[in-house]
Amino acid sequence: MGSAGPAGPAGPAGPVGPVGPVGSVGSDGGAGSAGSVGSGERRLHFLTPLRRAWVPIAATLGIVVQQGDRAQEWVTEASVVLRLLGLAVLVVGFGSYGFLSWWFTHYSVTDTELRIRTGLLFRRTAHIRLDRIQAVDVTRPLLARVAGVAKLRLDVIGTEDKDELAFLSEPDAVALRAELLARAAGFAPATATEVGQAPERELLRVSVRDLVVSMLLTLGAWAALAGGVGALAVVWTLSLSPWAALAALVPVLGAAWAGTAGRFLAEYDWTVAESPDGLRLDHGLLDRAHETVPPGRVQTVRVVEPLLWRRRGWVRVELAVAGSKNDVLVPVATRAAAHAVIARVLPGADLDALEFSPSPRAGSRWVVPVWWKGYGLAVSPELFAARRGRLCRRTEIVPHAKVQSVRRTQGPWERARGVADLRVDTGANGTVTARLRGADEATELLAAQASRSRTSRASARPDRWMT
Repeated sequence: MGSAGPAGPAGPAGPVGPVGPVGSVGSDGGAGSAGSVGSGERRLHFLTPLRRAWVPIAATLGIVVQQGDRAQEWVTEASVVLRLLGLAVLVVGFGSYGFLSWWFTHYSVTDTELRIRTGLLFRRTAHIRLDRIQAVDVTRPLLARVAGVAKLRLDVIGTEDKDELAFLSEPDAVALRAELLARAAGFAPATATEVGQAPERELLRVSVRDLVVSMLLTLGAWAALAGGVGALAVVWTLSLSPWAALAALVPVLGAAWAGTAGRFLAEYDWTVAESPDGLRLDHGLLDRAHETVPPGRVQTVRVVEPLLWRRRGWVRVELAVAGSKNDVLVPVATRAAAHAVIARVLPGADLDALEFSPSPRAGSRWVVPVWWKGYGLAVSPELFAARRGRLCRRTEIVPHAKVQSVRRTQGPWERARGVADLRVDTGANGTVTARLRGADEATELLAAQASRSRTSRASARPDRWMT
């Protein structure tokens, strides 16, 4: 999940904001005394300056590396007193930067919005409307867990990046999350702080054994590793240069890490729980994340079935949520358990009742030889589902109410063979395609799907918290 940086300025001269393009951002021309915290305004945790100080430290290291030998000459020629003095200046400068960036960052919660104020000379206020908040996540990186602090990350409708408040004490982060969700749900400000953390009921927990076995049975990771080793051998044979081989090895190691150890660390102890504010996802070994799948905002559900998983009846469930990058719902589970969780995300959806019809053999086998057998389509009163893939089967499911537009596309070769594709676009800027349908069938599906989407949107429940 990508995110913006922590809320705060780049320095006392002016803010370099982590505050994303949400709501409105205005300038306060310096009204009030600098550094004072007004009524209802709060500061971040007092350990935050330690994190902020890394910005000038990184910049200084970059300058030193860029200068290279010249920087080494400066250090060698300087006396011991000058070295100590320079070190003291750097420490004071870095510490002052971190302290001032923390001192002049305030946040407050009003009846209708979350306000984040940054800057010393040029004040900046970001207004994040509470009714636009769709998820509030609490993340605890390893060092933050040791220090007892946490990040608060907000998914807001209309922006791809997440806004952050980093860092807050863990009790403050949990309490602020509960308050924001309560106010977004429509609770009165006087009672929002008293609502507290909504109760939850565990639906599914992924065991460490299942997670490890699922990674060992994933062909994509092994294929990437084999391809990387092969490329490394070819580079070494042709160039006989260890540096060229090392350069080829770096992306191989990165891909291997992402598909194995990186995935294990991120998906360790994956837990799905149900609460009035949506499905809660807790996971992570070193960096612990507490995420929320907002109710009513899921646009598409994707069920992934790798070849070697099917014998065990395992699937992986992924999501497309409008304005959010939380894209995994269940990393691995049995089909029955996964369908039960999906039913909580898409109320009324019965995946077991979907009957997929294959693409017509007569035209499809000439357009996409062999692989045409992996395409299928199922339509129920609530869902539009398209299937593709033979080695790794992917089933994409869209509620009719989430369909934004429907298109029928047909290339010249498809026209010659009498088949066409039906594409439905969703609110998450995604497209689900039912490939290689009969041309007449695609035309009928186009009109029928447009009608189903229109009537489903009219009768759909509003996207509200805690309802």
